[in-house]
Amino acid sequence: MHTGTQTVPVSKKSKMAGNIISGLVVVFMLFDGIGKLMRIAPVVDAFNKLGLPQDLAVPIGILGLVCTAIYAIPNTAILGAVLLTAYFGGATATHVRAGQVFIFPVIFGILTWGGLYLRDNRLHALMPLRSLNSE
Repeated sequence: MHTGTQTVPVSKKSKMAGNIISGLVVVFMLFDGIGKLMRIAPVVDAFNKLGLPQDLAVPIGILGLVCTAIYAIPNTAILGAVLLTAYFGGATATHVRAGQVFIFPVIFGILTWGGLYLRDNRLHALMPLRSLNSE
């Protein structure tokens, strides 16, 4: 569906910054997902502190890795960002419920969309950000 708005190509610097930020999200999620699949000691400890059953580590790890793979593919990155937002929202809710620090999933949710916004001009039409100098 064409909305009649034209998109301006993303600058090379913006695209590079977006790729770096998105890459950080992907690398973090790979470590997170693989750690859950391997059920390493920090994951076991975290699940215990959060009151989560240990048998959920592998399914949650798989879910995170699938969402990350969808995000990492340029043609499905927007869907991946939506799915990762849900994943990080669940992590935030779990940490809040357990009375623990919840800033990290919030930060990674912001980085997920920030990186994508910088590298994909389709989002500029959906979420136009005006410069503070333009009036």
